[in-house]
Amino acid sequence: MKPSIYFVTVFILVIVSLPTAIPHDYSDALRKSILFFEGQRSGRLPKQQRMAWRGDSALNDGRNLNTDLVGGYYDAGDNVKFHFPMAFTATMLAWSSIDFGSYMSPNDFGHNLVALKWATDYLLKTVSQLPNRIFVHVGEAQPDHNCWERPEDMDTPRTAFALDAPLPASDLAGEITAALAAASIAFKQANPTYSKILLDKAIQTFQYADSHRGSYTDNPAVRQAACPFYCSVNGYKDELLWGAAWLRRATGIDYYLTYLVNNRQAFGADFNYLEFGWDNKVGGVNVLIGKEVFQKNVSALAAYKDTAEKMMCAFLPETTGPHMSYTPGGLLYKHGGTQLQNTAALSFLLLTYADYLSSSSQQLSCGNLKFQPDSLRRIVKRQVDYVLGDNPMKLSYMVGYGEQYPREIHHRGSSIPSVTVHPNAIGCLPGWSIFHSPNPNPNILIGAVIGGPEEDDKFIGGRDHAEETEPTTYINAPFVGVFAYFKSNPNFA
Repeated sequence: MKPSIYFVTVFILVIVSLPTAIPHDYSDALRKSILFFEGQRSGRLPKQQRMAWRGDSALNDGRNLNTDLVGGYYDAGDNVKFHFPMAFTATMLAWSSIDFGSYMSPNDFGHNLVALKWATDYLLKTVSQLPNRIFVHVGEAQPDHNCWERPEDMDTPRTAFALDAPLPASDLAGEITAALAAASIAFKQANPTYSKILLDKAIQTFQYADSHRGSYTDNPAVRQAACPFYCSVNGYKDELLWGAAWLRRATGIDYYLTYLVNNRQAFGADFNYLEFGWDNKVGGVNVLIGKEVFQKNVSALAAYKDTAEKMMCAFLPETTGPHMSYTPGGLLYKHGGTQLQNTAALSFLLLTYADYLSSSSQQLSCGNLKFQPDSLRRIVKRQVDYVLGDNPMKLSYMVGYGEQYPREIHHRGSSIPSVTVHPNAIGCLPGWSIFHSPNPNPNILIGAVIGGPEEDDKFIGGRDHAEETEPTTYINAPFVGVFAYFKSNPNFA
């Protein structure tokens, strides 16, 4: 017998508004969420490197194309550099600085800019040969995934891939545009010269994205390299809106406003509006543009704000229309992908929109119902506390936070003895014996938020459950802003 709709609604409502049972140190979580990125660095590491078990790696990247592609981030527990999710990571680090930097201490804010610049320095390299060429990827995914090697020992192919005009790359170029434009805002005060470089290159990158429309994985060679890991399943039009939205925010130029108005419907800003992540930017586009409607009352963009409101209403079970799903323990749940990737990105949008409402002294309108901004913040608080240990497993999903957290995460560098302890190379096949070992990872990837539990709140763990135990940069990046807010508002309830 199925439970009544009324019962399910009330049950979910109770779940998302439960008070926190465990006190948390959000300042510690913020600091560690930023530190994590030092464990993902590729290239030559600086003297200030704090994740000391890492060493230099991939120092010849780009050589096959006679260019310098050294640096950037490994996206997850492997050793490939996928530029599409790396750019999204940079965008979210920048957005965290822009909208939540005021909640950070000067030290945390500075470290977040360092993490952002490690990404944007590299992204500038990927578009250094525009207007005719964009670099899309470094490393061959299948050979890399067939080996369990720390980055410092890599002997798998480091093939770099590029696309030349007029081949399309609107999704990739649109996301890089967003990253560089957002970062130009983040660095405007701290480093105005760098900020201008970022913005100029963002404008040029958007021209490539818009002039050569199509997905970067339309190209067979790139598709073989990037898929099934980072195919642009959602298409490229959302990234064109996303890039234009960030350029509008960074420049205030009316060309981008007109672009957003004229292409909103054709590019699907009302389609899949409940989604946000490295592939689908629609939810983020609507929320980002909604701020301009709030602050500047730009009526021509009101339709974006209206769709953003529809998204926000979907998080509240008592409203009509589509609804987001929650696990029995209260975690935002979406089918497909790693769960905490969805939780992080959606939580960021909720918190951002709540701040936009507060700053304009408005409420959220859901039909005949009105909600205060704190209604959205309570949902986010529940997600944050769940991730930090207030969940049915009583387990922190951030490595190095709290007493109980997964010790066998799916991450090559973390699981293999470091070069400081074992200077001799550990090859591909010997690495797999380490993978299958029941021993905890010897190197703690502090601050890594891993994939997380299943829809029933169960967590099996182990390196062979990558969907549960693999960290990614694009899980951590949105959480930086979220942790910053609750660091400054620790007693919010």
